[in-house]
Amino acid sequence: MPGEFELIARYFHRDLSAAPGVLLGPGDDCALLAPSDGMQLAVSVDTSVAGVHFPPDAPASAIGHRALAVNLSDLAAMGATPRWALLALTLPDVDEDWLHGFAAGFHALADRHGIALVGGDVTRGPLSITITVHGELPLVLNAASTIDRVSQPILRRDGASEDDLVVITGQPGLAHAGLKAWQSGQRDVLDPCLAAYLRPEPRIDAGMALRELASAALDVSDGVMGDLSHICRASQLSAAIELNQLPLAPELIAALGEQGAQQAVLNGGDDYELLLTLPEANLDAARAVLRASHLSLTVIGRMHTTQEEVHRVSLLKAGVEQIATGQSWQHFPANTTAEVSS
Repeated sequence: MPGEFELIARYFHRDLSAAPGVLLGPGDDCALLAPSDGMQLAVSVDTSVAGVHFPPDAPASAIGHRALAVNLSDLAAMGATPRWALLALTLPDVDEDWLHGFAAGFHALADRHGIALVGGDVTRGPLSITITVHGELPLVLNAASTIDRVSQPILRRDGASEDDLVVITGQPGLAHAGLKAWQSGQRDVLDPCLAAYLRPEPRIDAGMALRELASAALDVSDGVMGDLSHICRASQLSAAIELNQLPLAPELIAALGEQGAQQAVLNGGDDYELLLTLPEANLDAARAVLRASHLSLTVIGRMHTTQEEVHRVSLLKAGVEQIATGQSWQHFPANTTAEVSS
């Protein structure tokens, strides 16, 4: 049976001699990285646990793709350009066929986005995957050549303003339908719902393109209601979502019905689409920059102030407020709703 270092060399070693910014790659105690001139680092880490974040019986290549994709989605939400990744893999045993598939899925997505795997670790235990991704964003200096913390060209959660539109990329909800299909025994990986769940596409290009147009952003991992509440809390605003404006894909309605499709978008999660706010004056420009990637941008609501001390996400149907049902995913659920105390 191959040992830890042989597994790393066999499945995860790549020639990084031409990788931008990599001064020292795998093989030492640390990797040495040099950001590009005039850039700052964006760093994010996520852990994916079998049976919690992905089905343990999913194709290994899909698990490799998905584990990296959900991390890259955080970079997309900030408008960052991906550069480097670290991988810590915990395995119950050594299955080289599984490792071959996992590595193929991971590397295919990494290569597509120009990411260098600069280090990692393999250990024994219940199947889990921890990935740290590093990206770059322009660094703005003020007249004194010191960092201007206010004017950095990044997408954050706290930048929304009153009357900003709430918009979302792509077709949210499909991944939730895909998860339900997998749980019911469906295994057609070409099904659009299953594909959305097993192989989500991080919206890297969209994040970079919208960096100068949007006021706030995050990626939808836990459902629109729960994730939009984070923007509300950070921006000290409330939001209203119009149910009739939700982008419901025909495949989603066919799988779950119209009401089920709405709930999948609002509370399903696992979409990794971008949920953004932007001034209405920027909407046409935002849609124009996404046309090249054939990615839709749908207006689903608007930000507004409130006299209450609670910043909340409300649901409207033809302008009439509805009672919200369902709850977005939380690892440690409490007695919470879509309301967020300031």
